[in-house]
Amino acid sequence: MNRLTEIIDLADFYLIAVVIDKRKLKKRYTNPAHPYHLALEFGLERIYRLLKENGQDDALTYLVCEARGAKEDAELELEFRRIRDGDNYFKRPLPFDLIMADKKTNSEGLQLADLTARPVGLTVLKPGQVNRATEVLENKFYRDKAGNKMGMGLKVFP
Repeated sequence: MNRLTEIIDLADFYLIAVVIDKRKLKKRYTNPAHPYHLALEFGLERIYRLLKENGQDDALTYLVCEARGAKEDAELELEFRRIRDGDNYFKRPLPFDLIMADKKTNSEGLQLADLTARPVGLTVLKPGQVNRATEVLENKFYRDKAGNKMGMGLKVFP
């Protein structure tokens, strides 16, 4: 576990995470949007901001999502295309394309996403719980020019 933490610490990447609190979502909205679709939209918007900041906002970027089942994958792809084609915060098409990868592909990127998702979610949903991965991940979040991660590398909703 220490070696894995060291590898993540040394890896050069930006972390963009979206945490949807499903209980709060159901309490606040009578007909809430699908939490996975919300996370996709918020995540794509933040990735686009990062690309724009680095002058890559017109380059085609492939996003890899883990396949979850035929029905779920079809719904996710439809939602992805809706957001990508202009139904987003920026009101313009985004330069993304989607790749659905089976878990069996053993993608390093998907493994890294799995390793970061739980600690980030727990940090938000159970802030008092000790989480040793938090220290390493804290330095990976995409941040604005003032150094803030909230709303940039970390979106919490609602």
